Amino acid sequence: MLLVIDIGNTNIVVGCFEGSQLLHQFRLKTDTGRTVDEYEASLFTLLDRHLPPGWKFSKCIISSVVPPLTPDIERLVEERLKIKTLVVGPGIKTGISIRTADPTQVGSDRVINSLAARELFGAPSLVVDFGTATSFDYVNKAGEYEGGIIAPGLMIALDSLVKNTAKLPRIELAWPKTIVGKSTVAAMQSGALVGYVCMVDGLIDRIIAEVGKFENIIATGGLGAVVTSHSARISKYDPHLTLKGLQLVAALNE
Repeated sequence: MLLVIDIGNTNIVVGCFEGSQLLHQFRLKTDTGRTVDEYEASLFTLLDRHLPPGWKFSKCIISSVVPPLTPDIERLVEERLKIKTLVVGPGIKTGISIRTADPTQVGSDRVINSLAARELFGAPSLVVDFGTATSFDYVNKAGEYEGGIIAPGLMIALDSLVKNTAKLPRIELAWPKTIVGKSTVAAMQSGALVGYVCMVDGLIDRIIAEVGKFENIIATGGLGAVVTSHSARISKYDPHLTLKGLQLVAALNE
């Protein structure tokens, strides 16, 4: 089996593959203050819970946007499982050309998502990843990564609003019944969710006006489902796009 680990700013997403089939996936909270022993206890408890007795991995691939955690997780996996770990970065075959001013500055998650979108859905395509930040990544008709947009994530925007106001409460992210809110909570839900969908669709329209239409516009990330269900532009939602992209990169580097 292949172990894939996507270290994000908010969550560490772990996937277990048999060939190209994703068997299980689960999340850990990203916390640079946790010790390696704490991560080990959490990770292997979840692996034991989700996998059949006698489970064994032959290789591991890691994508990370949290550099302080990367060597600790890499060392933990190699020492505990006795396998070689591949970390996505310079020198690793990703199978996708990066046409930006400085390819080394492009986050590994954005490269992985773009590769997965091209291979699974075709090109040209646009990936919208709803994570801590919301990123828009453009793959041209030749299958090359052209660049994109990075915007504040939905939860960052909402948390900032609550943190910087004296009376606004924390709210549940539920779609409001009306655009014009009849209460403070409803007004905040409209601003947070309806406003965010308008921002996403508006940016997609601007991208289309600049580069042309897409075969597919794919959403991923933890908050992608709620936005996709109300977006007029996003055509597909794949919550496991990054994990699938990591599996593809692992196969390329065998």
